[in-house]
Amino acid sequence: MKIFIAMFALAVAGAAAYAADAAKPISTAAAHAGMAAGASSAPLVQAHLQHVINCLEGPSGADFNAGPGNPCQDLGEGAIPASAPDKREALKAVVAKAKLAMKETDIVKAKVMAAEIQADLAK
Repeated sequence: MKIFIAMFALAVAGAAAYAADAAKPISTAAAHAGMAAGASSAPLVQAHLQHVINCLEGPSGADFNAGPGNPCQDLGEGAIPASAPDKREALKAVVAKAKLAMKETDIVKAKVMAAEIQADLAK
């Protein structure tokens, strides 16, 4: 019984560590999604959406692009690697939506998608 309790405590501590490591890059990504939603030009929308991707994937991510900057540079290795395994798929879906929004040629649609991304990250 003591072993089970110790294992449970370690699992809870590990989950809390994941959440703490991922919270700040997720918050920063959400802020940049909001900036994309309010941007005045397509290049600004795209730059802020790239910031979202950079914060979520981290520098080892397949879609990471340091060119437009990395607002999460000092926040670890990205929200996806820092998240608990059961949270990663939702964040990967946000990255996929951000990639689609970056390709959108209608700025109004891209900004709507950015607002949706911000809402998704607030969940």
